Amino acid sequence: MSLDPRTVSAADYPDWLRAVGTGFLRASASVPGEEEVAVRLAHTDLSRVQGVFDAGRCVATFASFAQELTVVGGAKVQADAVTGVPVTPTHRRRGLLSRMMATDLAAAKERGDVVASLIAAEYPIYGRYGFGPAAWTTEWEIDVPRAGLDPRARIPSEADGGRIELVDGADVRKLGPELHGRLAARQHGVVSRDERWWQRHTGVDVPAHETWNEPFYAVYRSPDGETDGLVAYSADDHWGDRKQPLNTAKVRNLIAVTPAAERALWQFVCSIDWITTVRTGYRAPDDLLPLLLPDPRAARVVTQADWLWLRVLDVPRALEARTYATEARLVLDVRDATGLAGGRFLLEASPSGASCTPTTQSADLALDVRELGTLYLGDESALRLAALGRIEERRPGVAAMADAVFRTARRAWCPDVF
Repeated sequence: MSLDPRTVSAADYPDWLRAVGTGFLRASASVPGEEEVAVRLAHTDLSRVQGVFDAGRCVATFASFAQELTVVGGAKVQADAVTGVPVTPTHRRRGLLSRMMATDLAAAKERGDVVASLIAAEYPIYGRYGFGPAAWTTEWEIDVPRAGLDPRARIPSEADGGRIELVDGADVRKLGPELHGRLAARQHGVVSRDERWWQRHTGVDVPAHETWNEPFYAVYRSPDGETDGLVAYSADDHWGDRKQPLNTAKVRNLIAVTPAAERALWQFVCSIDWITTVRTGYRAPDDLLPLLLPDPRAARVVTQADWLWLRVLDVPRALEARTYATEARLVLDVRDATGLAGGRFLLEASPSGASCTPTTQSADLALDVRELGTLYLGDESALRLAALGRIEERRPGVAAMADAVFRTARRAWCPDVF
């Protein structure tokens, strides 16, 4: 029987969900109940859900959804967010993912999406489809007693006129979207969060395979009463043999739009009674956190990895959407084996904007669309890619020029997994 991908119907969807669970090794990988299926269908565009079926059983899955990505300078571009792409172990190495990916990227190009995005479960898979790692992530573990914070001191927010308030999930659903919108206007790499995101991350209609434990929520309000930061965290209950608290707080989500809010929320989490260890969750590699501590060595890196991957679908629109650190004129020869985004383009860039147009002029720099995705958010060095042989200088010194043009003062950060 032919194993061909096809668009999934409502009748197929329960088994499609089971196949996603199987592919991601969930112990509870069974067909979900009618209520859960109905909730998830209400938030799913089935025209963007693909599956491969063998004798009526789903053996490979693929989905995408509409997303906005903040690029350098604060503008947003439309992204084709790829998710849920496991292949059942019995049907690997048959080209099923490649065919579904080709279908999805062609549809995204036709829709006018500027880029495609994903969080890669495994590093080696997605480069062959034109994706490159565009933003990395770091997680720290903080030894609170060593950090040097004075447990008797008031947190800085109180001294400065701001304040920390504990809130509940309903408050977060009201306050969070506006706060996140302010973050997305200033932090490149941030992706959009819809209403469903805020519901799921505050315990509303959580899928059956996810165990929900209600976290604590706190907001930082500035001296003028503005909500400038939000943190969600959980804590375990671990005590030593000598009746000493050894509890760990795990930060699930922390967003802040001012340094004062960021400082206050971290110092709040690190000042909670009985907490001796803090796991920060996934942060930007250049997060302020370690240097906020009197002893930065108290923050130990436990994760350092690629995170957000991008695949450019429209080179002129992508490059014109972002701003640049300096003025430059570059001719880029972009290779794309699929034919979706390749060509030769003249980029005339400046801090106030850019124009990018097809050209027949001689190329200054040659690179695969994969490397263009890696450079796009300013998180990687063109000089380093040239040294690795992944981009080619056609004119001496042009890699250094490209590095000055594309790189950003602060690193890209995507707070979310999808």
